[in-house]
Amino acid sequence: MTTPEPFGARLDDVVVRYGSRRELVNDSTVVKRDATTALDGASLTIRPGVITGVLGRNGAGKSTLLSLLSAFARPTSGTVVVGPEGAQVDPWENAWVTSNVQLVRESGDLIDDEKLTESLTYYADLRPHWDADLAGRLLDRFEISTRTKPGALSRGKRSAVGATIGLASRAPLTILDEVYLGMDAPTRYAFYSEVLADYAEHPRTILLSSHLVEEVERLFEEVVVLDRGRVLLAEPVEDMRARGSSLTGPAAAVAELKGDRRVLQEQRLGGTVQITVEGALTAEERAAARAAGVEIGAVPVQDLFVHLTEPRGAER
Repeated sequence: MTTPEPFGARLDDVVVRYGSRRELVNDSTVVKRDATTALDGASLTIRPGVITGVLGRNGAGKSTLLSLLSAFARPTSGTVVVGPEGAQVDPWENAWVTSNVQLVRESGDLIDDEKLTESLTYYADLRPHWDADLAGRLLDRFEISTRTKPGALSRGKRSAVGATIGLASRAPLTILDEVYLGMDAPTRYAFYSEVLADYAEHPRTILLSSHLVEEVERLFEEVVVLDRGRVLLAEPVEDMRARGSSLTGPAAAVAELKGDRRVLQEQRLGGTVQITVEGALTAEERAAARAAGVEIGAVPVQDLFVHLTEPRGAER
């Protein structure tokens, strides 16, 4: 089976608002609620052929972004284009694009009242690059029978079916939106291994939205962080890791090395302090740290994500 060219995507100044609504309060008064803004001037480029992590706190706009790319929604303003290099188009009501984009949400979007075989047949008909052998192998690995109705599956098994559909689709743009939810740890780690193995054999663009950042960051080549409907950053994951450093050692020596850098986190135990600062240290600063007995450490993506998206006015 030939491997299709991976799809990329681009958003330019995209705004998505959900309409205002009227609500009855106090059993007699009708009030008008303002429209909810899910994305507010979002602009970014999704590079084709890489695994990109999409991170954001609840309500940051992740699911809205992914729905735009898969033509489940349209922007209020701005432009969205999806496709291979040099042939990116608006995905809305474009059958060629939508047949090559697979969005998997936690629900799995399955036919609940029919055996799982019917859902698999449905996706096989929709996806031109569907791999039935891979689907069968993954379901065997996750110990799921195709004779079972999705409505009878546990939450974890249903999530595993969604993961299977995402991988077996072999779509040039595969979007996995919190697909791990409900899976136990062994199943999640099996899923991560399958993602890497299939990606290595059949390169494509994979967007992976997750709150379990510590577990999945090893999969990421690039990362997008959304914050309150805006794109806070979109860059290679190594560039994000370079945004911070941890310093651990005697309080006076750590304070000297910190300089004017912004402190993202601080912990003290007696005369020893550990801080997380923005930015990487220079070679001279690293040498000074070693001489002063200060240990320099990398900052996990999850920690940087938490610190960079803290609510305004929160205590640091």
